[in-house]
Amino acid sequence: MTIDEVVLLLKASQATGLTTLQELILRSSWEGKTYTNIAFEAHYGEECVKKIAVDLWQLLSIFCNEPINKSNFRQTLENHRLSEAHQQLIKEFNRAATAISLEFPSGPVSLNSRFYIPRPPIEELAYAEIAEPGSIICIKAPQKMGKSSLILRLLARANNQGFHTVTLDFQQADKAVFTSLDKFLYWFCVNVSRELQLEPKLNDYWDENMGSKVSCSIYFQEYLLSALSSPLVLVLNQVDWLFEHQGIAGELLPLVRSWYEQAKGVEVWQKLRLILVYSTEILVPIKLTQSPFNIGLTINLLPFTKEQVQDLAQRHGLDWTDGKDAETLMAMVGGNPYLLRLALYHLVGKGGLKGDLGQLLQQAPTEAGIYHEYLRQFVLGLGDESELRDAFYEVINSTNYVKLEPTLAYKLQSMGLINLDGDRSTPACELYRLYFRQYLKKSNSLNNNCVEQLF
Repeated sequence: MTIDEVVLLLKASQATGLTTLQELILRSSWEGKTYTNIAFEAHYGEECVKKIAVDLWQLLSIFCNEPINKSNFRQTLENHRLSEAHQQLIKEFNRAATAISLEFPSGPVSLNSRFYIPRPPIEELAYAEIAEPGSIICIKAPQKMGKSSLILRLLARANNQGFHTVTLDFQQADKAVFTSLDKFLYWFCVNVSRELQLEPKLNDYWDENMGSKVSCSIYFQEYLLSALSSPLVLVLNQVDWLFEHQGIAGELLPLVRSWYEQAKGVEVWQKLRLILVYSTEILVPIKLTQSPFNIGLTINLLPFTKEQVQDLAQRHGLDWTDGKDAETLMAMVGGNPYLLRLALYHLVGKGGLKGDLGQLLQQAPTEAGIYHEYLRQFVLGLGDESELRDAFYEVINSTNYVKLEPTLAYKLQSMGLINLDGDRSTPACELYRLYFRQYLKKSNSLNNNCVEQLF
């Protein structure tokens, strides 16, 4: 069994389910944490945690017909298979819970959602990394692949450990911010200050003679980090948005790298834990020794596997244990988490298709399909980018792979429209090939009538 199956089994078998504390004890014990650590993280007394844990071990001992305790919990359960009766119990629980908790897939998967699919060992590696002094995590994946959902969980873990957390999304900055490095770093420092509820005091630390990069570093070291009694997890989201402003990116990225390196010798910098989030390869000429993307922990979020799709289907109350329906759906949309969740949302009835996978897939690449609203945004966006549109048109109309100009390939990959294997470009999924063939034409401008038909 996995820890998720253990938790589900106990939730399904108990009339009152599991409390948040009980689930925390189970998951933390699975990770090998001591009762002392669990009590500290949960803000409960250690004796209280031990008492609750003993009740859980007794309950699991009954299910497994052998003694379970904290020391043998994981080893025993990992080697124990769910019985058919227990599988059916979980299936019925999922079906009933789904009817109550079904949610439309939009934005990050919430912390309390049953539809978040873990990607072991990614989560545990990331949790361990942010606990390391002066650490840095680089998270790379195309759009709609689960970056925001993972970040949400990293920030929740950081908050539970008493850390400060700040998220900066460069896409939200005004264009004027990117007109000079000085303006950008000033904006950067002001926003971090306010997120920390500290009064911005840049005038006390900014020195034109030293330059904005040195001033920014001094501001962080002598003011922001020194004012904090616990570590700061700083998320830099949409980092590839900076690639459009090479002058800014070419200065900021080495600066971030220097902060990471300073943490090796300067204690106050060890409070800073950085998370860089981006969708594409770096498009800024920068030396490897100055790049922050080749240090720390690098996470590439990959498409869901068939087993993960089956797990997601089960959480929607569908019995796809034989794998055939999972394979059929993946043949159309691949392992894209968003496309998969949207299909499952409709299949369980909220979308009106009531489980008819064949009908859903038949309509998928058409205006009547469930993906039309989502896909037409790409059509309109590509219509303004003739080179990008023509490059994608070439990919979806090829019977083999295509070698594109790197900048175009990286942009299409960041949008999630193509897969890249070295310099070989192929459509990310069959849905994109079928749908976009109808709406993209290799010409200097997108046919206006075609755009109008989308609305």
